[in-house]
Amino acid sequence: MKIKLTGKMTLAIFMLVIIVSLPLHTAFAATAKEINVSVDVALDRFMKEVKGANEFLKAAKGVLVIPNVIQAGLIIGGEYGEGALRIGGQTVDYYNVTAASLGYQIGAQRKDVILVFMDEAVLKTFRNSDNWQAGVDGTVTIMEYGAEGSIDTTKFKQPIVGFVFGQKGLMAGAMIEGSKFTKLKK
Repeated sequence: MKIKLTGKMTLAIFMLVIIVSLPLHTAFAATAKEINVSVDVALDRFMKEVKGANEFLKAAKGVLVIPNVIQAGLIIGGEYGEGALRIGGQTVDYYNVTAASLGYQIGAQRKDVILVFMDEAVLKTFRNSDNWQAGVDGTVTIMEYGAEGSIDTTKFKQPIVGFVFGQKGLMAGAMIEGSKFTKLKK
């Protein structure tokens, strides 16, 4: 049996996802210290797993690290995580990432997301935005790394390079497109 979703049904489902996820933000809110520790762990793992990551991060104007992003879905899906923006190795701001989706999906996973800002102007635009959305406010090039775990240096010229790694769980896909990044007050 096929179910045809009308515009009103889709909107109702989307609103239900938003309403259900609002209490999750408060329940999962971490302190600044907890976020910084998680960011340190994610960066250490990234530098150990990906050959050339250290040099790549040193060339960055800024690095947004969102460790332990939780993504789950059963037709309706969503994700949430909190992290920190670092410039020169120091935390300057805290952010969360949220996304909602509707479609054929089932499962749950945890992943780490790193956005590397290679361009000063793009970083400034990101920092001055209250709600920055990947694919709308800026294009994120997802970095593929080779079998030996090395970074493809041909993509260094992109203004924002994204990494999704450390995936654990049973859910396909490594997307950042459509994710919304919001500055937090910590």
